[in-house]
Amino acid sequence: MTICIFPGTFNPIHKAHLRMAEFAIEHYNFDKIIFIPAYIPPHKDIDIDLAKHRLNMVRIAISNNPKFELSDIEYKSEGKSYTLITVKKIIQQYKINTKLNFIIGTDAFEKIDSWYKVDELKKLVHFIVFPRGVKLSPKQGFEYELAPMEYINISSTKLRNKLEDGTIDKVKEYIQKNDLYKN
Repeated sequence: MTICIFPGTFNPIHKAHLRMAEFAIEHYNFDKIIFIPAYIPPHKDIDIDLAKHRLNMVRIAISNNPKFELSDIEYKSEGKSYTLITVKKIIQQYKINTKLNFIIGTDAFEKIDSWYKVDELKKLVHFIVFPRGVKLSPKQGFEYELAPMEYINISSTKLRNKLEDGTIDKVKEYIQKNDLYKN
C-alpha cells in the first residue's frame, strides 16, 4: 500500500486541501492520503481550544472519500506538533521501508529549513510540493517534486474572517453550529 501524509493546521480545512489530496491520488496513484491536523503548530500562533474542532472539521470534510484517512496522532500528543516525530511514528505504524510521501505547500516548504531537526527529516521524506502563491527557491538535500497542479487561491485565514466560496459546506455548518472564528 502506498500512502502519503498531509499534515497541516487545517484552520479550517477547505476545498483546496481536498483538491490537493485528490490530485495526489490521481497523479501519483496513492492508495491512501492520511490527513494529520497539528495539535500545536510550532510555527504558528493558534488558539489551542480549536484543536478538537480542527480535528472534527477534517473528519467531516474527508468522510466521503474512502482513500482519505484522519490521524489523531498529533492531537493525542497534546504538545507541539513536530513533523519529525510524527513522521517517525507513521513510518513505524505503517511499517514503511522507503521515504514517506508528504504533501506540503510552497509557502510551508519555503520555511522548512527552520523546522525541528530538518536534516534528520529530509532523510525520511519525499515531499510533493503544491503551488501556494509563493515562488519556490531550490532546496538542497531534500527529495521533492513540484506537483503539476494549478494554484487554487483559497486561504484559511480569509475563510476564518468570512466563510466564502472555498469553505466546504459541512465544515461551514460545523463552524456556524459551534460559533467558531468570531471576531
